[in-house]
Amino acid sequence: MTGSAPQQNQTQAVESRPQAGSPGNAPWTVRDAVIDFARRVGMTSIFANPGSTELPMFRDFPTDFRYVLGLQEAVVVGMADGYAQATGNAALINLHSAAGVGNAMGNIFTAFRNRTPLVVTAGQQARSILPYDPFLAATQASELPKPYVKWSIEPARAQDVPLAIARAYAIAMQEPRGPVFVSIPADDWDQPAERVAEREVSHVTRPDPAMLERIGALLDACERPAFVVGGAVDRADAADEVVRLAERHRARVYVAPMTGRCSFPETHRLFAGFLPAMRERIVELLGAHDAIFAIGAPAFTYHVEGNGPHVPPGAQLCQLIDDPAVASWTPQGLVAVGNVRFGVQDLLARAAPAERALPAPREVPPRALPPVAGERMSVAFALQTLTEVRDPDGIVVEEAPSSRPVMQRYLPIPRAGKFLTMDSGGLGYGMPAAVGVALARPGERVIALIGDGSSMYSIQAIWSAAQMRLPITFVILNNTRYAALQDFAPVFGFGPHEPVQGTDLPGLDFVTIAAGMGCPGVRVDAAAKLADALRDALAAGTLHNGPTLVEVVVA
Repeated sequence: MTGSAPQQNQTQAVESRPQAGSPGNAPWTVRDAVIDFARRVGMTSIFANPGSTELPMFRDFPTDFRYVLGLQEAVVVGMADGYAQATGNAALINLHSAAGVGNAMGNIFTAFRNRTPLVVTAGQQARSILPYDPFLAATQASELPKPYVKWSIEPARAQDVPLAIARAYAIAMQEPRGPVFVSIPADDWDQPAERVAEREVSHVTRPDPAMLERIGALLDACERPAFVVGGAVDRADAADEVVRLAERHRARVYVAPMTGRCSFPETHRLFAGFLPAMRERIVELLGAHDAIFAIGAPAFTYHVEGNGPHVPPGAQLCQLIDDPAVASWTPQGLVAVGNVRFGVQDLLARAAPAERALPAPREVPPRALPPVAGERMSVAFALQTLTEVRDPDGIVVEEAPSSRPVMQRYLPIPRAGKFLTMDSGGLGYGMPAAVGVALARPGERVIALIGDGSSMYSIQAIWSAAQMRLPITFVILNNTRYAALQDFAPVFGFGPHEPVQGTDLPGLDFVTIAAGMGCPGVRVDAAAKLADALRDALAAGTLHNGPTLVEVVVA
């Protein structure tokens, strides 16, 4: 879901204020300096849920800024995450002191795993009463969001707040990107402050040429290379270069475990499928290859304990990654650290290797059949139908963990920048992220593919979508259970018919819930009616009539 870099000064002319101390003008306040800096770097949408300690920030709110209201703090952060990933620029968030930050922590954790640049601010009680442990004060405010922010501060003086915001923005945008946190006491906003000086900070570094040369030589010398791509490819807008590199080396391309973005077209002849988060299965699937190149991905992310080697015996591992922390635990092989696009471009600049034979294409999954009379439709049939009726150039935001393996077979994403999910495994991200993506990409159709259990973590996002009349189609796959947990239970020793406590979800009516927030919906439990229901919902979104919801009852 890549976006172009923010255009500096793109809105500076609107409501810009004169320099502090200019003849006939009052000195600048902290509020003036923060708004001016945010305008200069393109952070003019503020994702927020209001509280008393935040109100002073929004007095004299500039008309060229947009306040995006979420009804709970997790929704606020999820919307901002989707928006930041779709624009390629950091998003500005305002939360309510300790309780609000606590509510938001699940999606702050997800943003940290997603490598999403977010500048998270939170209110704090007035400095003058902090020694008295006042109501709504955040004790050790800068410690609360750690360790899932890149940097965290409560500035020592009110006058330091604008510089703290500027530093936070630079750190959030520096690869590997991620959320940062600034706690701001309520009485700081009206204090005098200086304008943040003009400056430019590079956000990327070029990988070491000597290490890239060694990786390039390894790829040239091998016979059966495999590429394993991760979300950093799409974040760096490097998917086209990775396609060219794969075609040059005739490499089969796999998606790394737990990857939140599409970094290689899933309809390409060299696409080989998705790796599971299990060590033994990864080794098995990569067993035919003698060189494995992980691009923009860890090598590898595991979900359960495993044994044995991390790569097939005799295979060599190399990696290009933007995160030195990930590079530090890569179990073996060669690792180049730096911007993924720059690294792949440097590899493409080398002389082409000897031509190899094309590997066999990936097996096409059989068509999913409609259910027999009296049975629910399968997830495969539902997603196959969605594939047939949707615009393939639309954007899919997904949070349906139990359906993900089926989605990966029956809902292929044809190009990078058109798919988003969470890297963390934490629920409550997908629905608000779809709202943020739709805000960032006006006029583009967004499908939010959500599980019934997942949806209930942040379903308030429907209200925000309805209020802003965003063209989102929420597709709820309702199997009346936390299916991912039931499916995973045997790994932890549950018997084939042993109940898993707390995983059944009867009695949810998503059409009624959506209607209560201003979003029309339809429930579909007959396979023959699904295609028309999806077409109608998608057409409504295209006409900018606001969001729609389709609840699909599946087996």
